[in-house]
Amino acid sequence: MLQVGSKAPDFTLEAVLQDGSFQQVNLADYRGKWVVLFFYPLDFTFVCPTEITSFSKRLADFNALNAEVLGASTDSVNSHLAWIENGLGKITYPLLSDPTHVVSREYGVLIEDKGHTLRGTFIIDPEGILRYHLVHSKSVGRSVEETLRVLLALQSGDLCPVEWKPGENTLGKA
Repeated sequence: MLQVGSKAPDFTLEAVLQDGSFQQVNLADYRGKWVVLFFYPLDFTFVCPTEITSFSKRLADFNALNAEVLGASTDSVNSHLAWIENGLGKITYPLLSDPTHVVSREYGVLIEDKGHTLRGTFIIDPEGILRYHLVHSKSVGRSVEETLRVLLALQSGDLCPVEWKPGENTLGKA
């Protein structure tokens, strides 16, 4: 079972890049950076585009924190591209395709009998260690603002109390 503090499962998946091209993306290629990996249920749905476009609009905020964003679902890269070109619009980070469900299963987000995922958010540190994961129902969108807050808290290396925000006092070193 995947646990915070353990090595994040490595993967190589085909992705649609910002320019619409396809490329293999390997988690190991991001060593030295923080990675925010999020899984969403399906292309061409209702809640998913709100999250995907919100992460896209906030990519500069993640990049300023030495973090990259990767979105993933079990849909094909062709489905991702069709969605981008027919409604979703330009995305500023790679959308990964996990049609074999191997990576979704390793990260514990696959709904086996449906063939798609729950919403899962994973923050991986520059050494490839999983520092945060949140998995929840597909009916409720996640908060990109909260993901940024958690990333900042993790990067602080301090104990951060409930509702902590950047610039506020922490409780000292973790």
